[in-house]
Formats: sequence, structure tokens, C-alpha cells
Amino acid sequence: MNFRLPLALALGAALLVSNAFAQDSDTLKKIKDSGTIQIGARDSSIPFSYKLGSGSEPIGYSNDICLKIVDAIKGKLGMPALRVQYTTLTSTNRIPLMQNGTVDLDCATTTNSVARQQQVAFAPSHFVTNITVAVKKNSGITSLAELGGKTVATVTGSTSIQLLRALRKADTVDVQEISGKDTADAFLLLASDRAVAYVLDDVQLAGLIATAPNPSDFVILKDVVLRQEPYGIMLRKNDPQFQALVDQTMTQMMKSGEMAQIYAKWFTQPIPPSGVNLNFPMTDAVREIFKNPNNKGV
Repeated sequence: MNFRLPLALALGAALLVSNAFAQDSDTLKKIKDSGTIQIGARDSSIPFSYKLGSGSEPIGYSNDICLKIVDAIKGKLGMPALRVQYTTLTSTNRIPLMQNGTVDLDCATTTNSVARQQQVAFAPSHFVTNITVAVKKNSGITSLAELGGKTVATVTGSTSIQLLRALRKADTVDVQEISGKDTADAFLLLASDRAVAYVLDDVQLAGLIATAPNPSDFVILKDVVLRQEPYGIMLRKNDPQFQALVDQTMTQMMKSGEMAQIYAKWFTQPIPPSGVNLNFPMTDAVREIFKNPNNKGV
């Protein structure tokens, strides 16, 4: 596999090809003509899509699923030597770079929302999470109400920001927002006491805490659930042939039990780099989407 293009080059290339691609959104043709599939990844979304160090390729639950889709594409196109090229995305650039053809699949932790469905398409959901709050144990904070007037960390462009603003608008709780560029950056805001809390999905919070230098310093407020959200692999809209291939591949994985095996690998067994086990058994919500695959948004 080839390593990702530097993001600056990817953005530059995107400007050159976006007009042409807008007239030809056949992803399978694009892949066949270029001999490469472009996958969007993350640096630190443990255990979905993350890197072990500078220069390494992404690994993780979502990445493994996407590589299974790549295998299906190889078979469909008769291209066993199809190259995989990664581009590291952020919450703010993932949709534009999907739309303009820079990436073909976003293989990370994108929430499938009704609003986003106006801009992109989603594969059947591969995870369901609870948006919750992490704090330091010594803060004494145990409820959402206790965050009133305090600084809370989120990730730029995430649904967490929208949820916090909705709470403030409803006079439920008034907090000050501070955003990190990605999940690791936002966690550092909490760890360094620039924020008293971090709003994110429960499993990513569990991953960040488990791999922190002092995991016992933090606690997740599991009784605080702002919303349940489905994660979906993102692809371009209005491409029925590619959508059908992705949907069929993932549905077969769910029905055969292969998806459950991949889940167990990343959520209930030791994972790189330190061999930590997240001990995050499959929830009823995840079992339900495996039993009845769908791409419904919130």
C-alpha cells in the first residue's frame, strides 16, 4: 500500500480535479482509470482509525472494514494489484474532500446525520455510540448540570459542538467551548486542565483514556448521554453502482459474522501499540444494526 498524500498536496490536487470530477462521479471508473483507491483516515481515532507513528499507515476497526470493501472492488474490477492510498482527514475537511474526489471512502468515525446526508452518502452503519462526557476524577463533577459556566473541550466540526449549542439554546446548561483539531488534541485540553470536561462518544473517550499516561486520572460520566449516534463509512452521493457494491459487501460481513469478528479484534482484545484492551463488549444497539443493516441518520 502507498502512504497518504500530504494534506496540502491533496488539497491542491483537489482544486485541479474537482471541476472535472463533478462531471464524472462514477467512482468505480475513477478507481479503474487511476489504478488506486483513495481512503480517508485519521491520526488518532482509537480504535477506529489511527496511526502508530509518523510514516505508518492507519489501522483500526473502520480501516479493516474498508480494506474488505477494497477486496470487493478488486474482484469487481478484476484488479488484484489495486493500490490503496491514504489521506488523513479532519472533521472540517472530510466532506469537501469526499465531494471533490480526493477520497473515495471515509473510513473513520463520521456520524451519519440527516444533515450530512444532504451532502454525502453513507454505507450501512458499522457502530453506534453514546455521546457523553469525560472529566478528571479530582474535579468532583458527576453531572451535566455541574458543567454550567465551565470550559468544555470538543473536536472542531464534530456533532458534539452542535449538541452543546443546542443545550445552551434550550437553557439546559451554559458552557464555554474550546475545540481541538482532532480527538487527541481535544483530549490534551482536558489533560492539561484547559478544559474541565471533554464531550465525545463513549468508545473514543475510552480509547483515549486507556492509552493516556495516567488513565486512572479520568472518568467517563456514563449516566450522561447527550445522544446516541450511528457511525457510517462515507462515500459520494448519486453513485448507485458504487453504493450497491459497498452496501452488499458490508451486509454480507454483518450477516456472516465476519463483522463481529472484526469488532472483537478491536474492542475486546489487546490492541497496538501498548496492548491495552478497551473491554468494550458489543452493545445491543450494535447487535441490532448487524442484524438489520441500515444507513439511517440521526
